[in-house]
Amino acid sequence: MTALEPRGTDAADTAPDLAPVVEEGVLSRSYRALSIGIVSVVLLIAFEATAVGTAMPVAARELDGVSLYAFAFSGYFTTSLFGMVLAGQWSDRRGPLGALTGGIGAFAAGLMLSGTAGAMWLFILGRAVQGLGGGLVIVALYVVVGRAYPERLRPAIMAAFAAGWIVPSIVGPLASGAVTEHLGWRWVFVGIPVLVVFPLALALPQIRRRASGPMAGSDGSAAFDRRRIRLALAISLGAGLLQYAAQDLRWLSLVPGVAGAALLVPAVLGLLPRGTYRAARGLPSVVLLRGVAAGSFIAAESFVPLMLVTQRGLSPTLAGFSLAAGGVTWALGSWVQSRPRVEPYRQRLMMLGMVLVAASIAAAPSVLIAAVPVWTLAVVWGLGCFGMGLVIASTSVLLLQLSAPSQAGTNSASLQISDALSNVVLLATGGAAFAALGGGTVSHTATEATGSHPAAFAAVFLPMAAVALVGAWVTTRLRERPTTP
Repeated sequence: MTALEPRGTDAADTAPDLAPVVEEGVLSRSYRALSIGIVSVVLLIAFEATAVGTAMPVAARELDGVSLYAFAFSGYFTTSLFGMVLAGQWSDRRGPLGALTGGIGAFAAGLMLSGTAGAMWLFILGRAVQGLGGGLVIVALYVVVGRAYPERLRPAIMAAFAAGWIVPSIVGPLASGAVTEHLGWRWVFVGIPVLVVFPLALALPQIRRRASGPMAGSDGSAAFDRRRIRLALAISLGAGLLQYAAQDLRWLSLVPGVAGAALLVPAVLGLLPRGTYRAARGLPSVVLLRGVAAGSFIAAESFVPLMLVTQRGLSPTLAGFSLAAGGVTWALGSWVQSRPRVEPYRQRLMMLGMVLVAASIAAAPSVLIAAVPVWTLAVVWGLGCFGMGLVIASTSVLLLQLSAPSQAGTNSASLQISDALSNVVLLATGGAAFAALGGGTVSHTATEATGSHPAAFAAVFLPMAAVALVGAWVTTRLRERPTTP
């Protein structure tokens, strides 16, 4: 018996205790195929977002639908709301595999429909089908992460999701711009579905093995919560009516606007955690912050390419490429939040992130001044994306920390609903201000724009910066107050 062996035991009994424990990472043998597969799905979504965003101004102009430009984005988010609730129910009861495969199929079908559209309304319909698929996919991916990875690996896989945006953010605008200018914008849409094959082939077998089927203790036969499905339909229809009313600035538009609000408000209150809109501490504030951050930033970003094309005369390629650095800095922010050393400071980092987001949105319309170099927008937007990387990944990590395994799908759906609904509402608000100041009549060259158009863009960016500042305050309410013993 050696000095290292406790009395009364054999060396063979103590050998396992003395063996070093090797902690696995997201790319270790056990998780490698799954990690690469689901990050590839994110890569597909990222490439679509960056490529389609670059081609969108040209598509809207050729389809004579610049006045409906905001609908091309909000149509996606509106239907994704229903997809998110459906995916949460589907994943909690029967596992995320079906929601993921169905979502990818709808995503590809929507791209094909938009790419072959002959009118703007058909183009927007395709974006709506695509949004339904996107809502299914994103919630299913969150459930996969919650089921397949231990808590210590979740910040790392969320950072990997953000890193999946780096290559698309750089290559996507260039490729999309080149294809748009030389082959036509339609090829941007119909070419992306080809990328679906690889993620499906790699990810689905691993998801089937690690995360499919109902949770332990459930036979998977439980019916969907019909009340939540009805609320999901109400929230999607209400958001669509509200968006329509915001774009059609007539007195008659008050009718669909009021009807949309009447559907939307009770549905939101029923689908989001109690206390979300008063920023109750804990999970409600996490869900609220996600919406405030994503809505303000995405609503502003949607108008950046259009502003650069119409006001500064940039080509679609250069306009899209001005946002390319943001993918790198977003991933950098996500990587920073994934470091174990920063965990005690997560709330402070998220506050810093929201301040950076507000500052970047407020500074963006400075390029409307001819003396300001266009490249300054790329710099300030990169800082804003760094802030978004800190905030978005952290809200995902906090949500999974605060969710029981059986509620991961429902709570993930709430997080994504807040994200998408905020996009719809803030895009509707920004789109209404944009149209009211003559933005819907902008042409594709800066020389043909009238003096009212710069004000139309400023009316989008400055209110979104104020919303982002509200998000900085919400970061102070993300954790429960410690109870006094």
